[in-house]
Amino acid sequence: MTAYWISVYKEIVDEAKLAAYARLAGPALEAAGGTFLARGLPEQTYEAGEQTRTVIIAFDSVDVARNAHDSAAYGEALAALDGGARRDLRIVPGLS
Repeated sequence: MTAYWISVYKEIVDEAKLAAYARLAGPALEAAGGTFLARGLPEQTYEAGEQTRTVIIAFDSVDVARNAHDSAAYGEALAALDGGARRDLRIVPGLS
């Protein structure tokens, strides 16, 4: 069952650290089986109306997404981020 990795950036503290993270994270997550579906600021908001950067990545399963997160390559990306952003990251199973 497809799973979705959803990251919401609550606060970007250091743009340089975020850029370093992105250079490493994108290739690491794609190599682990992820497909980027959306990345950026919202075009339209409702309800709370937060203008927060959001990233959505599809994986074949929750386990594949977990393994991507726990991989050494993604660990290097997290080390580069080093407090450069405050995020909410969740892995959500698809409906089918």
